[in-house]
Amino acid sequence: MSEAERDIREIRSRAAPEPVGPYSQAVCHAGLVFASGQIPLDVSSGQLVAGEIEEQARSVIRNLAAVLEAAGSGLERVLKTTLYLTDLSDFPRVNAVYAAHFRGQPRPARTTIQVAALPLGARIEIDAIATLAN
Repeated sequence: MSEAERDIREIRSRAAPEPVGPYSQAVCHAGLVFASGQIPLDVSSGQLVAGEIEEQARSVIRNLAAVLEAAGSGLERVLKTTLYLTDLSDFPRVNAVYAAHFRGQPRPARTTIQVAALPLGARIEIDAIATLAN
């Protein structure tokens, strides 16, 4: 194993759902956190959160925040997000929830993509890159 590989640290949070595939919730390297996409899974049941897209977006952001906090970061340290939506007509409603959680300046850079499907039938997924706290 090279020195660079040893500098990569896996992040696991019990406050966020277990991955639904062979990947880490996040990895840290060189002062950055690379958080895998979170979908609206309830941590205790492992089931998708029912309800409107706003509730699903809040669930995703809670899960993402838990992973970032486990890494020693937080939503306020996010540099870049990618939002995946199965229906871009949900964009304004998701955007309102997103804006309520990412209030700091500068706000993260962001890409939003409509996709045909997401794991387990989710309507939304968000991943992030953040800095570690000093």
